[in-house]
Amino acid sequence: MTMLTPDAIETRDLIRRVAMERVAPRAAAIDRTGDYPQDMFDLLREIGVFTLPFPAEYDGRDSLLAACVATEEFGRVCYNTAYLLVVQWTPFGAIMAAGDAGQRARYLPGLATGDLRAAFSITEPQSGSDVAGIRTRARRDGAGYRISGQKIWCTNAAVADFIVLAAKTGDERGAINFFIVPADAPGLTIGRKEDKLGARGVPSSPLFLEDVIVPADAMLGAEGKGFRQVMEALALSRPIIGARAVGLAQGALDHALAFVREREAFGQPLTNFQGLRWMLADMTIQIEAARGLVYRAAAMTDAGVRGKELAQAAAIAKTFASDMAMKVATDAVQLFGATGISNDAPINRYFRDAKVVQIIEGSNQIQRNVIAKNLIDGVGS
Repeated sequence: MTMLTPDAIETRDLIRRVAMERVAPRAAAIDRTGDYPQDMFDLLREIGVFTLPFPAEYDGRDSLLAACVATEEFGRVCYNTAYLLVVQWTPFGAIMAAGDAGQRARYLPGLATGDLRAAFSITEPQSGSDVAGIRTRARRDGAGYRISGQKIWCTNAAVADFIVLAAKTGDERGAINFFIVPADAPGLTIGRKEDKLGARGVPSSPLFLEDVIVPADAMLGAEGKGFRQVMEALALSRPIIGARAVGLAQGALDHALAFVREREAFGQPLTNFQGLRWMLADMTIQIEAARGLVYRAAAMTDAGVRGKELAQAAAIAKTFASDMAMKVATDAVQLFGATGISNDAPINRYFRDAKVVQIIEGSNQIQRNVIAKNLIDGVGS
């Protein structure tokens, strides 16, 4: 029995075939060089997956479950290719949630086809999880706004056509709005890309904004309301991060299983040793448990569940799946033995990429705060 809808199964089978035939052969080189994989972006455009979670008016399937399945299958062979989907989906979701008709018409068709690329930026040097503590300011300037400040870890900025970024519009702690800023706007400097532990193929860069002027219609949503709309949209998509972790863990298990099947020690196959069998069994159990949580949260989103009930399910799925991915990847390295610590071994990149998903899109410590608060408030108890 499967939790997947027929549409999601169709998506899974297509993506799995494409991933194995066209993505897997490129994965190691993308990680090794850290170069942006334009060929993989072109492949995603070719098969038309940039709108999977979005409505049919954008040629999408309006299915977060299908999006999770696609992310999982790509992540199983190449974390970076799966990441290309997510960095396209995040600004798309933000504009769809808070943008007016003009903004949607201007940006969403291009994001849907891949003719446009975007980035999303909140994090600053002094505020990561503390979103309300950002210092970048947007001050009224005639008919528009003048934005100054600094951002860090803006993923995709180096290749983006525009950036959806958060800035304060008042002195109150929560007076924050999002603005659509062209990547070539005067006064905006995109710094050198970070040399990252994992997720190396999709660049993350600092942003330096010095009196960047944008028109009033660059603001997403009404002042004081758009920020909440965007953040709620991000929460709805959080199962996708869990799907990245599930795919990564499944890929690590695939490699570990193939390795132990081919090796011998003490005159017998490694698969004969009970201790190693139990490790493989535990890895499988954890992956299946995480997959179930992710699919459940995605299916709830597709069914129209909203509010704290969905936030709780999504936070649980993301936290469990990403912690699971780190544990499974660690065990996979152990099964490889000394080979596992070589940069030439495929399992090496799975181990490094796994750490990333415990931190991004709301660290697991923050997710646990969300889960506990909801529990105390009577949600999911």
